[in-house]
Formats: sequence, structure tokens, C-alpha cells
Amino acid sequence: MVLPILRPFRFLALLLSLKVVAGAAAPVDFGREVRPILSDKCFHCHGPDESGRKGKLRLDTREGALREKNGSTVIIPGRSAESEIIFRITSTDPEEMMPPPDAKIGRLTPAEVAILKRWIDEGAPFQNHWAFEPLNPVPTPATQIPNPKTPPASFPPLSPSPIDRLTFDGLARRKLAPQPAADRATLIRRLSFDLTGLPPSLAEIDAFLADRSPDALPKVVDRLLASPRYGERMATDWLDVARYADSYGFQVDREREMWPW
Repeated sequence: MVLPILRPFRFLALLLSLKVVAGAAAPVDFGREVRPILSDKCFHCHGPDESGRKGKLRLDTREGALREKNGSTVIIPGRSAESEIIFRITSTDPEEMMPPPDAKIGRLTPAEVAILKRWIDEGAPFQNHWAFEPLNPVPTPATQIPNPKTPPASFPPLSPSPIDRLTFDGLARRKLAPQPAADRATLIRRLSFDLTGLPPSLAEIDAFLADRSPDALPKVVDRLLASPRYGERMATDWLDVARYADSYGFQVDREREMWPW
């Protein structure tokens, strides 16, 4: 198929539209886009572990990444073409390329290289890990916004909790209705599983159903939080993060000395 020849003014309009789209692209997010690349491909030799650091180069801090050594600068904010890191990750010389061939972690993909180039050209801004960033105040909705497709009676009463208000407001903006309030037997069962990973005993259910005091629910929560089972339940999440297992689960599946956990 032969494409029609674009007239000059149409070709100019196309170029302008492409420029506008490119200019509207959001800046590269260091935490979401850059740090994962550096962590996967660079931090093993140029990260926080001083004992394994190569060339005394540290790329997990801005000070280390912007250092100058032997007349070359690893990262020059605003000038990716002159930055040593770009030269190294695009080099085909086994003596110059990074990561080196013997690292066996693979080269950066063209998309990853493009992200690093854009990030450097945008000034190479660093960010702390999200866990160390201060929280910004979030305004609490003053009132609930009922779902027009759902009878208002199905909504729980206006809650004094800012978390509940934010939740209900988010549901309403998506035209979703919250679930009806759980009955007391279901509520203690949910609490027990969430906080201890275990179901409540029949005696605990009966005691909660019989307790009609205003602080009946807080008393159940306090009891569960004080239980050793709560600590065990919370520890399971950290054990998953630490990849706890009694064996390696790979190749010959050798045993691991994990009992100190």
C-alpha cells in the first residue's frame, strides 16, 4: 500500500503535535523508575555495602553519584551525554561496559537506558525511600457524599474517624456503596483473624455478644493486641519479606539454618 504524500503544512502540524506530546510527558520519578534500575544493576557493586563496593563508587546517594574521579564525573545533572554512567552502560567494550560481563546480571535494556538519560537531563534529582519521606497532611472530607444509585439509608452513620470519612468519600466518588455494617459475631471473627490469625473461641464470642457496654469493641481489640498471638501474626509478614524458609527451594533444595528466627 502506498501512503499518500503529506502536504508541507500537514507534516509541520504532525511535528508540532509530537513535540507537544513529548513536552507534556511527566518527569521521571526517581523512586518508581530510577531506583529500581540502579538497585537491580548497580547497587551490588556500587551501593551501601562498603565491603562489596567497587571503585569506591556509591550510586545510592546523590553525593556519591555526582562525584568526580580521574577527570570524569559519573553523573552530570542536565547533561546525560557527558555523564560517565551513560558511557559505561552503553559501551560495548568489555573493559569499559557496566555492568561488567562477569557480573552475569545482564545489560540494561534500551528502555532502562532511556529512563536514566531522561532522569539525568532533568537534573538527576534523588529522593529518599518513600518510607523516610514525611507525610503530607490530607484534608478530611467534611461530609459523606451518598451514592445517588443507592438509598442513603444503606450508608453507615457519619463516622468521626477521618479514615472512615476518606474511605466513604472515595467510594462515593467511584459510585460505589460500602458494605452494610457487620453483625457482632462476624465482627469479632474478623478482628480475631486479622489481629491473631486465629478464630475466636465460643466463650469469647458469647462474652462479646453479651457485653452491651459502649466500650465492648475496644475491649476486644485491646485483648487481642495484648495477646502473644498478635505478635506471631504480625511477624509472619516480616518473615515473608525476609523470605523465611527451611530450604532454598532451588536447584538441589538444600536446607537453610533458619531456626534462629
